[in-house]
Amino acid sequence: MESIQAISVLDGRYSKYTEELTEIFSEYGLIRYRVYVEIQWLKFLLKELNLDTADRGALEKIGAIAENIDVAAAKAVKETEKITNHDVKAVEYYIKDRLFELGLADLKEWVHFACTSDDINNAAYALMIKAGRQYLLDELAKIFQRLEALAETHKATPMISRTHGQPATPTTVGKEMANFAWRLRLENSNLRIAYIQAKMNGASGNFCAHQIAFPEIDWISASQDFISQYLGVTPILLTTQINPNSYISEILHILVRIASILIDLNRDMWGYISLGYFKQKSVEAEIGSSTMPHKVNPIDFENSEGNMGMAISLMEHMAVKLLNSRFQRDLTDSTVMRNLGTAFGYLLIGFKSTLKGLDKIGVDPSALEKDIDANPEILAEALQTVMRAYKEADPYEKLKKLTRGRSVNQADIEKFIDSLENVPTEVKQRLHRLRVEQYTGLAERLVDWYFSKQGIERH
Repeated sequence: MESIQAISVLDGRYSKYTEELTEIFSEYGLIRYRVYVEIQWLKFLLKELNLDTADRGALEKIGAIAENIDVAAAKAVKETEKITNHDVKAVEYYIKDRLFELGLADLKEWVHFACTSDDINNAAYALMIKAGRQYLLDELAKIFQRLEALAETHKATPMISRTHGQPATPTTVGKEMANFAWRLRLENSNLRIAYIQAKMNGASGNFCAHQIAFPEIDWISASQDFISQYLGVTPILLTTQINPNSYISEILHILVRIASILIDLNRDMWGYISLGYFKQKSVEAEIGSSTMPHKVNPIDFENSEGNMGMAISLMEHMAVKLLNSRFQRDLTDSTVMRNLGTAFGYLLIGFKSTLKGLDKIGVDPSALEKDIDANPEILAEALQTVMRAYKEADPYEKLKKLTRGRSVNQADIEKFIDSLENVPTEVKQRLHRLRVEQYTGLAERLVDWYFSKQGIERH
């Protein structure tokens, strides 16, 4: 199928943004991870539990079955599935066929030994999530590193802040970028350390088949060893037939927060561009509007916002649904789980679009200065706070009368300062010298604190 025929935008319009995920979350990817888990389990039974004899050469041949899985092999598995109408059993038969070809047919009944389908599936998905998470972490790091570069460059660049969309106490461009970098770094850390769990304990989670066949083996310890040493994830022992998926829910909720923070960033950048605080670099061949030639639209931030919304919708449903299964097993989780790649795909598109947008913007100092000059009334907060300190009567009310809903200039403010009765002369002089662009408090120091707290090398 050509991508132009694809129903999903992940495989069509946006396939170039998600191609690295196809090796992980596609049907081929799922089959590849299933084969890997089955082979690892077989090697564990032979090498660690010594349930049968297999020399080093045989173990290497067995390992090669997983290493050599390609698209053609996955298609062969799917052909078998047409007969079995069971995807995991088709994988089992594929491996048995390969063992027969390798002259290891006497080992074939150890394939899928004492396993239920979800022993293989839950472990495969755990490995898929582990691999997919790394792509998201890498892309997310590029975003907050770009924000950090803006924070450092513009830590002292004054900017009118906007509360309720209205001019408010000044900040700096760098401080606002550091805010977002801080939030994203926090969730990045949460995502990186989130545990990934798998189970290998049989049909109802009680090691029944294992125990009846080899009662002398400590299967609880064996399961933990296999999952931690052969799969590299965290073992979970108390389950039904399926993994309860709490770890998936936790990871998805972290990703929901990341997506929501990026929506917040996208909307703020969109707004700053609309206000003229940031200018976008135009690309010669690109068209902003089919009818208005002058336009350079903030489409990357808009694209990211839309895709983050799609990801959140999927992930919120999955994070709740995957915790539920009737009694010891139903199949409602199975079809939902197959959409993990879709959620990761929308996230990756959104991450890349945000980064693309950030790479195309630059601060416009003249627009910032113009907005600062147009809003001297912002100093009312500074004046009324000093008035409170020196027990001037009704400071808030007096400044409200002077400034609320009215246009004031620097002369009006200086006249008001001169009228103060209790404020010392030297403090009045300090207030006379104060300008909006200087009223940024400790914004610069907060940016410095951010970098020192993160231990980031600055340029």
